[in-house]
Amino acid sequence: MANTPPSSTSKRVELTVRGVLLGAAITVLFTAANVYLGLQSGLTFASSIPAAVISMAVLRGFKTSTIWENNIVQTVASAAGTLSSIIFVLPGLLMIGWWTGFPFWQSFLVCAVGGVLGVMYSIPLRRALVTQSDLPYPEGVAAAEVLIVGAGARDPSQAEAAAAEGKAGLSAVFWGSVASALYAAVVATKLFVGEAAKYVRVGAGATGLGFNLQFALLGAGHLVGLSVGVAMGVGLLIAWGVLVPYLTLFPYPAPGAPMPHFDDAAKFALYVWKHQVRFIGAGCIGAAALWSLAKLAVPLWGGLTSALSAAERRKAGEALDIVEQDIPIGWVAVISAACLIPLAGLILSFIAGGPLQPYAIPIVAGGLVFITVVGFLVAAVCGYMAGLIGSSNSPVSGLGILGVASASGLLLIFVKPLVGEAGVQALIALALFLTSVVFTVATISNDNLQDLKTGQLVGATPWRQQVALVFGVIAGAAVIPPILDLLNKAYGFTGVPGAGAHALNAPQAVLISTLAKQLIGGQPDWTMLGLGFLLGGVLIAADEGLGRMGRIRIPPLAVALGIYLPSGTISTVVVGALAGWAYDKAMDKRPNGDAAKRIGVIMASGLIVGESLFSVAIAGAIALAKSGAFKVADTDFPLGLVGDDFALAMPLAAAAFIAGMVGLYVWAGRLIKR
Repeated sequence: MANTPPSSTSKRVELTVRGVLLGAAITVLFTAANVYLGLQSGLTFASSIPAAVISMAVLRGFKTSTIWENNIVQTVASAAGTLSSIIFVLPGLLMIGWWTGFPFWQSFLVCAVGGVLGVMYSIPLRRALVTQSDLPYPEGVAAAEVLIVGAGARDPSQAEAAAAEGKAGLSAVFWGSVASALYAAVVATKLFVGEAAKYVRVGAGATGLGFNLQFALLGAGHLVGLSVGVAMGVGLLIAWGVLVPYLTLFPYPAPGAPMPHFDDAAKFALYVWKHQVRFIGAGCIGAAALWSLAKLAVPLWGGLTSALSAAERRKAGEALDIVEQDIPIGWVAVISAACLIPLAGLILSFIAGGPLQPYAIPIVAGGLVFITVVGFLVAAVCGYMAGLIGSSNSPVSGLGILGVASASGLLLIFVKPLVGEAGVQALIALALFLTSVVFTVATISNDNLQDLKTGQLVGATPWRQQVALVFGVIAGAAVIPPILDLLNKAYGFTGVPGAGAHALNAPQAVLISTLAKQLIGGQPDWTMLGLGFLLGGVLIAADEGLGRMGRIRIPPLAVALGIYLPSGTISTVVVGALAGWAYDKAMDKRPNGDAAKRIGVIMASGLIVGESLFSVAIAGAIALAKSGAFKVADTDFPLGLVGDDFALAMPLAAAAFIAGMVGLYVWAGRLIKR
């Protein structure tokens, strides 16, 4: 670390009303950005670092502000980066035709109650995965470093440098946001294309590659880092260099359905990737998730016993160090049990009036046990992976696959024999609904562990952070349903009947809902999932071997993401990871290199926020245009200035994207004086 945190003897201004309100305001903005980014690309970003920069800039005007108060702000705001992961499941209810929109109170309570339960789960996990672990927590450490540097402004010997970095950081996040929003605005006029793709025949088969011209994905690549970026590139190569060409040469039809014939190389390659290769990636993710869970058994037990020990010492009157003061484990148990009451009501309301209602009592009881047990196990795996590679890259996608497979399997065994084929759709919907709650439990717990690592490094009080995250959960939960409804009306989602040509991909929701339909509908294709599981085993062995040799690792989860996310998304993320690595290497040669690298991270966060917020805003215009509020030639492109046949759209977009990328990095490197 570049500096040390203030001593614990400083006046402790920590959990304040202004800090919570500022964090909630940032949460609203970043949640909207993450919802769009996740639906469009399948990735979300951690909002802790830009939130910390904004917090320090705003609160610097208050003489009583402290590093701990700024930490509370980023803790509240970080809920945006993780609660939005609910989009990986919830749109599946539209894809199967169970919902036509997102009912506010049901969607809100799934996020809010599941999130609070996730906060409670983070408490025993903190001791296992933070205080008693050597996991690196890259995003938590980076956020702590930003906070510590900002706190130097209170130290006369560091005030000038810290103030300069704070000003540069705010400039980086602001102008990075403006640049990416402006580029997205030009794409919305159709003067630039948003994606470049080329598909070719390989003998009788086909393959190809896409590249999304999006600064948000470039920023996401910078944040995931070189190791994860390289691993995603390996997955991209496996998918489009090996699996798609092979499976198009030797078609493997799905059970009970003939293999369609395609004259068009693009349609052929994309069909095989969507219906076969992605399931190999899903199996690979499942293997990685199970491996992580197996490695956690001993440290999880140690963390739970440590939490119980701390509770006994507290009861005996022993004063605990600040960094050991969690919400007492007794209160954790009470609050966790209290969360089951609204969850029971949610499940009851969800199955009311349908074929499952006659079996409401056993279904509700089984659902609560499932959420409690599977939620904790998945939270543990997410927390471990967050500590290893960051919360932006934790295996929520793969764990969602395991969650929906578990829920579907249990419903198939215990409930389907009672309701028969008439209840299949209701069972699929219930499997997705239960998985969505497990998602919120796991991802919030995962995020809180990253925040608690930051808090540990700056000497914060854990229980205050845990309370702050509850406020962040509520703020984020209030924003997600209306944003989802807006994006659904403007774009729609792939796989939803009536979705237009510009429907958002929602890749995880498509995959998870498809898996639930196959499992409960009685037509699962285990071949591709099994191959993926075996591939995951090979990747785990390779990663462990590289780790023991001290080489750059290839996290199996990241490889799997490279296999099952669209090639255009992965290509741009890989370029962003390489660009970020090159930028950091260049900054290493400078005496103020660490500060310049932090500015690069903040600028990359701005790239994500700007484009995503613009896309949410334009979604509002599209929704109004489709409702007839105003007339435009193309309701999907209300800002459109030219037609789809504009010949210069591709070269102009490519030139502007490359120039913008280079220019932004050069500019960011100059924000901190040498």
